Amino acid sequence: MYRTRKSGILLHPSSFPGPGGIGAFGAEAYAFVDFLHHAGQTLWQILPLGPTAYGNSPYSCYSAFAGNPLLISLETLADDGDVGPGDLKIDLPSGRVDYGLVQPYKTALLRKAAGNFFAAADRQRMEEFWHFCDTTFWLHDYALFMALKEHFPGKSWCDWPEDIALRRSESMAAYSEKLGSAIGEQKYMQWQFSRQWQRLKGYANSKGIEVIGDMPIFVAFDSTDVWANPHLFHLDEKGRPTVVAGVPPDYFSKTGQLWGNPLYNWQRIADEDFSWWVARVRNDLSLYDRVRIDHFRGFEAYWEVPAGEKTAMNGRWVPGPGEAIFNALKSQLGNVALIAEDLGVITPEVEALRDKFGFPGMKILQFAFGSGPANPYLPHNHVQNCVVYTGTHDNDTTAGWFATLKEKGKQDILAYLNIGADNISWDFVRATLASVAVLAVFPLQDVLGLGSDARMNIPGVAGGNWSWRLSSDMLNDAVAKRLKALTELYGRGPINLH
Repeated sequence: MYRTRKSGILLHPSSFPGPGGIGAFGAEAYAFVDFLHHAGQTLWQILPLGPTAYGNSPYSCYSAFAGNPLLISLETLADDGDVGPGDLKIDLPSGRVDYGLVQPYKTALLRKAAGNFFAAADRQRMEEFWHFCDTTFWLHDYALFMALKEHFPGKSWCDWPEDIALRRSESMAAYSEKLGSAIGEQKYMQWQFSRQWQRLKGYANSKGIEVIGDMPIFVAFDSTDVWANPHLFHLDEKGRPTVVAGVPPDYFSKTGQLWGNPLYNWQRIADEDFSWWVARVRNDLSLYDRVRIDHFRGFEAYWEVPAGEKTAMNGRWVPGPGEAIFNALKSQLGNVALIAEDLGVITPEVEALRDKFGFPGMKILQFAFGSGPANPYLPHNHVQNCVVYTGTHDNDTTAGWFATLKEKGKQDILAYLNIGADNISWDFVRATLASVAVLAVFPLQDVLGLGSDARMNIPGVAGGNWSWRLSSDMLNDAVAKRLKALTELYGRGPINLH
């Protein structure tokens, strides 16, 4: 359990302003950390940092360990001498992220940077690179996987030739040699991602700001993780899933949600002392100070759907690993700083698992209204050991959400908060800060009072997500001072760190 009251902002690095068509770990990232510091915030929460796959979703990545090369600052590479200033003169739109433009532009420059590095790097930088390669256990599998994805364009790994899809040793050696140049480029990108991110995180920590990362419980089927560890998942002899993840029919969906992720073979994972999961959590804790685990209830029981089903209706609940996985994590890593995403319909068994290990759960203020005073998300029902949010990346902005409510719903909220309707976003920020919850987090969009056009994600909608970016003029002194005053009023300021 965390005992110091803290607060902070949810903002993914892709939303930073700046050149290159997408936010990155450059000057604008450091300016945001400075804004957090000036605003009295001690938490910065982000979405998963992995290399995004289909749909550009950070919750569907080619690896649970690697970083997204699109977040690398090209300007920092220019400072390193790996690209020239003239290479960066192409102007991409500074508004929403256009991944169709950003992906080829940045990938081409990252490959050029890798080529220049291998041709002309000094001894010290080259030794640093090789040390990273030698000490990063997942790196070669990932780099080979991505090189193969390019070599067999558009194909999932299970549709590659059988010898390499099933990782036969002779084929692995042959492709590692044949695709050596592309593999080197991928390793260079991961090295640069790591050094830029660790430098940025170190800067945030030096300002008294902790970084909260985000770990999806499931991984994508077309990922290094499944290709390199097929025995840890329920797959058939050809490598295809036999059962997939989802959630059952409920109030929100008559047919449930069919996510399609391959499901873990928890018995095999337990037989290996949960070593893959221990490695995954250890890796995340090297990137972040705390980690939110998405869909925590899946560790107690998960919804298993036979592969090939069109909906999630014909699934069943299957027991998860329960206490065993967290006992393994504790015995090998000590007390891990995890946050349990426990939203939705949660059973007493899930709550017991969460509470046994002292993990704080989540409360969402936008979910608090409309069902009476016993609603657990209402501030008067909060517990200390939780994280309260105005909303998350999956919610509309508070201003956008409030605008869609019927008049009675609006009036009920205003009556509860004892306010007028002048600025509902800041009223929700205030209510979040005032909660007894030890941690309080709000999307930057709510601090800025932005409407639905600034929403990060609409679940179930395929296109247009993950593309919102702020402009640099939004992070001004007036906003910082207002947020700092409220933060200190409710005892969440940096002074509480001492």
